[in-house]
Amino acid sequence: MYPPVFEYVAANAGATALLGSSPTRFWPFGLAPQPGSTGYELPYAVHQLVYGTPENTLGCVPTTDNIGLQIDAYGKSATEARAVLTALRDALEPYGYVVSYNGESWEADTGLYRASFTVEFWEERGS
Repeated sequence: MYPPVFEYVAANAGATALLGSSPTRFWPFGLAPQPGSTGYELPYAVHQLVYGTPENTLGCVPTTDNIGLQIDAYGKSATEARAVLTALRDALEPYGYVVSYNGESWEADTGLYRASFTVEFWEERGS
């Protein structure tokens, strides 16, 4: 049900130029290394499921789900966060559709800049 977004990003040269390749700093939400811990490095990005809708019909069980993922990019500057977001958009759009840009913010606790979008995927069940 969850699209293989990590694989899409890890295979994209533009995204890995910013997020690295060993590891690629594109984490499921809540799993990004924290400052001071092994693996913490900027910039990085996270992804999470924010909604999903089965393709319901009257005649049979759904075979397809529409999945919406929120992508958040973090950087030391607004420019860096935006560059990561653009690279992620370019890496994911061959497979899904960006449906909204969710704004930007600066986090006082961490001093990090964040930029965000939502991307939708049509996923065949059983794949």
